Amino acid sequence: MARHNREGEGSDQRGFEYRVSYQPDWLRHVKVTRQLDTGRQSTMTLFRNPRDRRKAEPGDKVRTRIVSHDQDLEFQVAIFDPRGQVRRVRISCAVPSEEHPGGEEEVEFTLDSSLPEAEPED
Repeated sequence: MARHNREGEGSDQRGFEYRVSYQPDWLRHVKVTRQLDTGRQSTMTLFRNPRDRRKAEPGDKVRTRIVSHDQDLEFQVAIFDPRGQVRRVRISCAVPSEEHPGGEEEVEFTLDSSLPEAEPED
């Protein structure tokens, strides 16, 4: 039976704070990708599930919500995955740019769902 969402937090390359509401038996980690001033990309782990294995089956529908009040960002992704086949979801968001007032910057989030199954009980 699927369990209720848990809450976590993290910060990105620029120090913006995030709250993550996640399904504990589905989400392994969230990565965030930003463009640097040099034109290169920077990807880092924003949040990692403290559990290393599932405790229960994730269920047919899982939700992940990410909020950053610093950037006026809020979204939720709901996935219907009855066979457990979805491994990764990428979401691209436009947030206000700090370097270019009035402009936007693209931030990409990657949700990785490859949390291993629970170990069999003896």
